[in-house]
Amino acid sequence: MEKKKTEDEVFVCPVGRFFSDLEKASRKKSKFFDHMNLSRVEFLKAIRSLVDERIEDLEKKGSSTREKKATKIKVE
Repeated sequence: MEKKKTEDEVFVCPVGRFFSDLEKASRKKSKFFDHMNLSRVEFLKAIRSLVDERIEDLEKKGSSTREKKATKIKVE
């Protein structure tokens, strides 16, 4: 019989964890942390642009495949 795992596995984004650990290390408000917060926003915007591009590519491929129809070929 298999043993049941008693601990839940948790997966965390390494970039998010980096920012979180960095904030915990120093609670002081400084220009550094202002820049880090802005960079976090920019990072997420960059990810969003990649996702948007991928969606556009998939939509273009999907519309071109809908136009194609199968041709029946008679085999002797």
